[in-house]
Amino acid sequence: MTVLILAVTGLVLVAAIVIWLVAAVSENARTNAPALEERINRLLPQTQYGQCGHPGCRPYAQAIAAGEAINRCPPGGPETIANLSRLLGVPAIPLDISHGEHSPRKLAFIREAECIGCTKCIQACPVDAILGAAKLMHTVIESECTGCDLCVAPCPVDCIDMLTIPITPQNWQWPMAAASTASTARKAG
Repeated sequence: MTVLILAVTGLVLVAAIVIWLVAAVSENARTNAPALEERINRLLPQTQYGQCGHPGCRPYAQAIAAGEAINRCPPGGPETIANLSRLLGVPAIPLDISHGEHSPRKLAFIREAECIGCTKCIQACPVDAILGAAKLMHTVIESECTGCDLCVAPCPVDCIDMLTIPITPQNWQWPMAAASTASTARKAG
């Protein structure tokens, strides 16, 4: 009888350990996915442009974490692809130009004297970088503009220009800083 009790107790103990291990692995898998999505999102340029086929950077980060290609972000260009490649441990592949071509960062500029105040640019801006009201001129909040170009097409009087932002000592970024960011994002998870 003692042997039977010991055998049953042993089986119950083994079952409890297996259940605990399965629960721990399952919880770890659930908590790692959001952490990976967040690390990927931090590497994306946050232009909210949608050229990648997603309505913004966070949905694209979720898609990348689920296995989508890392080369569909023209605003991020080769630098973002290289950083994502290092983070995910996958090969860096060229930008998929079917989503657009990489270009220097731009800023929307509204020629205010020509603006009729239609508000179509305000409605198109994904980051609320355009200030104005109906039938009044509009202006761009430079610090908020991501250069996504989405405000240009809806303008009925073609008074919005996309200006290339010149590289100055104030906005220049050391290329190695991006690699450091990727390394830090990889270590955070």
